[in-house]
Amino acid sequence: MACSGCRDGQSLDFSFSMAFQPIVDLQTMQPYAYEALIRGPAGEPAADMLARVTDENRYAFDQQCRVKAIETAAKAGILNTSARLSINFLPNAVYSPVACIQLTLKTAKALGFPSDRLIFEFTENEQITDPDHLVSIIDAYQRMGFGTAIDDFGAGHAGLGLLARFQPDTVKLDMELVRRLDASLPKRIIVGGIVGMCGELGIRLVAEGVETEGELDALRALGVRYAQGYLFARPGFECLPAIQLPGLPAASAA
Repeated sequence: MACSGCRDGQSLDFSFSMAFQPIVDLQTMQPYAYEALIRGPAGEPAADMLARVTDENRYAFDQQCRVKAIETAAKAGILNTSARLSINFLPNAVYSPVACIQLTLKTAKALGFPSDRLIFEFTENEQITDPDHLVSIIDAYQRMGFGTAIDDFGAGHAGLGLLARFQPDTVKLDMELVRRLDASLPKRIIVGGIVGMCGELGIRLVAEGVETEGELDALRALGVRYAQGYLFARPGFECLPAIQLPGLPAASAA
């Protein structure tokens, strides 16, 4: 059962593809996961695609993003690694968690993609019109064995109030809190507090937008284990980019 807008995604009138960026385990320097990032069919920026999303095609777009992410990641070889796949979703485009996940489940099953290797993340930057509905989505996804994540934590609409209502598996720290972290005592105090909070709640913390070795050193000193950013790899269009640090050879996906 599904609504007419997202039953099969056929109402979407434009095409797109995916790029992938690794989320790095700083203990092993291997990819813990790859985040799927929307791109145009020839690699055009995400903004070009998102500008074409309307109230009329939002449901179909959300469905097709999930399908395209799984299909493209599988083709790129993610199933030959131990990494998970992190997919962004639009909470306001999910009218029923169980009904709207069926096409995703069908796609994953057809490709032999284990559901416990899928993570669904939503961004704080999308205004949550119905927090109760979001809580029900997260609860349903966790019961189905998917990982869940809040993206851009600390820079959007949800904040600590929503985190108090439910606990996702992962919180992704907004890049503005990471930028020049090594040069900002207030940021280090704030991030240190979030590290402690997530530790107490049993939530994995990922630092986004890491671009310098100074930021990386500061994150490690604060106890952050997972990170993502240009320092490790830029998004690879329809491929899984290797992880590399300055002065070190590239580490292949494993």
